[in-house]
Amino acid sequence: MTAEQAGYAILEDRGVIAVAGEDRAAFLQGLVSNDVRRVAADRAVYALFLTPQGKFLHDFRIAESDGALLLDPETDRREEFLRRLKMYKLRSKITLEDRAGSLLAVVLFGGDALARLGLPEDAGAAIPFAGGVAFTDPRLPALGARAFLPRDGIAAALEAAGFAPRGAEDYDRLRLSLGVPEGSRDLTPDKALPLENDLDDLNAISWDKGCYMGQELTARTKYRALIRKKLFPVTLDGPLPAPGTPVTLDGKEVGEIRSGHGSAALALLRLEDLIRAGQDGLVLTAGEATVTPAKPVWASF
Repeated sequence: MTAEQAGYAILEDRGVIAVAGEDRAAFLQGLVSNDVRRVAADRAVYALFLTPQGKFLHDFRIAESDGALLLDPETDRREEFLRRLKMYKLRSKITLEDRAGSLLAVVLFGGDALARLGLPEDAGAAIPFAGGVAFTDPRLPALGARAFLPRDGIAAALEAAGFAPRGAEDYDRLRLSLGVPEGSRDLTPDKALPLENDLDDLNAISWDKGCYMGQELTARTKYRALIRKKLFPVTLDGPLPAPGTPVTLDGKEVGEIRSGHGSAALALLRLEDLIRAGQDGLVLTAGEATVTPAKPVWASF
């Protein structure tokens, strides 16, 4: 298959959970960063679950299917996420169900992926598909589409729609080239700030929905212009550094490498040091590699 053809990859690192019951939207509305009232059969959103101090804990998409809200937290952190949701359930008329055994999270990308699904290049646009739901990635349409689909018969349904199987690493290369972070690989739990990692530009935050966990400090960060670091896509000349490797400038630590593949990675970098590097013609390094950052085309900073 060529890079221009539409393909799909099953995301083993994401597991689907369902929030059902008459209070499902109101329950999530008070907890997550985006406006759950926007979620409908034709609309999905991207959202965050934050600490009270506005630090990242979980990210996920929220879509509607068969009267339930479906979320896709990270597989290996799914039980912890469910446990947190149960803490806030109280008397809410909801049910929380792990559906990883019956539903899979899938990414569909490359070529005419959106057109094959009948989806527009409109972040979060959703349609019923193959017994589940498919939607334009609510972060960035250039990433393609996401879907929550029944585990049984998934390959046949996707290939009948014109999608060829791809590896998750193929999608990862696309994601890295666009500078989009993915879960705890790039966002350190209990530490990462949404605005440092450009999650506001990736449609993760509603600024007018009202209160949610971490809302006050997130708003304060925005309106007081307290951002000193940003996440950048970087090109590496040399061996791929391990996640967490310091990025240095003239012997000073100015950032940190996050996830990467081949010669592409993401790095959280101090803005004032990037300006100094540009002015003085200095080179960033990480391990044995030189690091060349670029501003994401979709970012507003």
